[in-house]
Amino acid sequence: MALYDVYGLGNALVDMEFEVTDSFLQQMKIEKGLMTLVNEARQREIIEAIHGMQHKRSCGGSAANTVIAVSQLGGRSFYSCKVSSDEHGDFYYQDLMREGVHNNWSGKGRPQGTTGRCMVFITPDAERTMNTHLGITSTFSKLEVDEEIIKNSKILYIEGYLVSSPHGREAAIHAKTLAERYGVKTALTFSDSSMPISFNEGLLEVIGSGVDLLFCNESEAKIFTAQDVLEDAFRDLKKYARTFAITQGPKGALLFDGDKEIDVVTSQVEAIDTNGAGDLFAGAFLYALSTNQSFAMAGKLACASASKLVTQFGARLSREHIQHIKKIVFGY
Repeated sequence: MALYDVYGLGNALVDMEFEVTDSFLQQMKIEKGLMTLVNEARQREIIEAIHGMQHKRSCGGSAANTVIAVSQLGGRSFYSCKVSSDEHGDFYYQDLMREGVHNNWSGKGRPQGTTGRCMVFITPDAERTMNTHLGITSTFSKLEVDEEIIKNSKILYIEGYLVSSPHGREAAIHAKTLAERYGVKTALTFSDSSMPISFNEGLLEVIGSGVDLLFCNESEAKIFTAQDVLEDAFRDLKKYARTFAITQGPKGALLFDGDKEIDVVTSQVEAIDTNGAGDLFAGAFLYALSTNQSFAMAGKLACASASKLVTQFGARLSREHIQHIKKIVFGY
């Protein structure tokens, strides 16, 4: 029996979420709707510009949000990451542990340095924009990958953001190679449109001969496959993934279970913050598959969870909320 349902690896970032106007983004010359990597000086400049503004703080990063969702739903998850011994690193580690996520820093001293931070800007149209200083997670490497834990997991989940650094890309490829050696399912998320735009070759390196499960949104699917029509992108994704899930915002999701296309319709809600919706979708989907639910049921749980998340501020639901959604969808 596997020790963990999902083993995730990704960039560990303390998320700092702010509600801002479009004019603020324009004033600060921040490109809307994308994740942009910035240096520490640039991030400090932005922090000074919004000094005193209320914000939410949580341990984040794409894969972290996903494995936390798995844990909240009742699954067993492990997360490999890199944080430092500073205050942000302390906060990150403690938040992970509170959410029941085992990780590679338990019982170990953390290195000196600056823990990565992601400034998340939410505009009135609910769109997210991110400026990220990777800090010490830019040195995340295959040294942080735990072969024994991968061997004893059901699914390896790789965050697409890792391909933005040579060491991260190497770690992702190493972890995928280990998973394939031990017969562990492999899953990858593109994470953000900026990845197929700027790091398509890196994504292809990680994908290699193919992944068992791919997560992306409609825009990412089209960019990655260089197609303008979703149906064509859907067809081409089959070259890279044996199964996949394409999220479509308020329209729900389009799934491929290896045999047929499945259209999952979601309930209509008023979105105020889309940050973390794709990460939660993946977490709920992976949890469902780890408990032997069908693709259709996994899609229903994932869409229901994500549609609830976008009605509130913050990148994750409370454990009580997500358990309630599971009970409605699964009946237990």
